[in-house]
Amino acid sequence: MNQIQIWFGILTRQSIRRGTFSSLNVLVKQIRDYISSWNQEAKPFTWTATADEVLAKVRLIKTNVKKLVNNNSK
Repeated sequence: MNQIQIWFGILTRQSIRRGTFSSLNVLVKQIRDYISSWNQEAKPFTWTATADEVLAKVRLIKTNVKKLVNNNSK
C-alpha cells in the first residue's frame, strides 16, 4: 500500500467515515478543514518494515494465491 492510500485511509477513519453531510459542499469543507488541521503538525510517514520483510510477505502471498487457484481449478 503506498503512502497516499495510507493517508486517505487516515482521512476516512478520522474525519468522514461516520459523518453525516447534508451536501457535497459540507463534505468538501470537512475534508478541507481536516487537511488544514493535519498540515499544522504534519510529520513524514516512516517505513517500519525492511525490504527483506516486505519481500518475504510477497512470496508468502504468492504461494497462498497459487494454492487457492489450484484448489479452485479442481
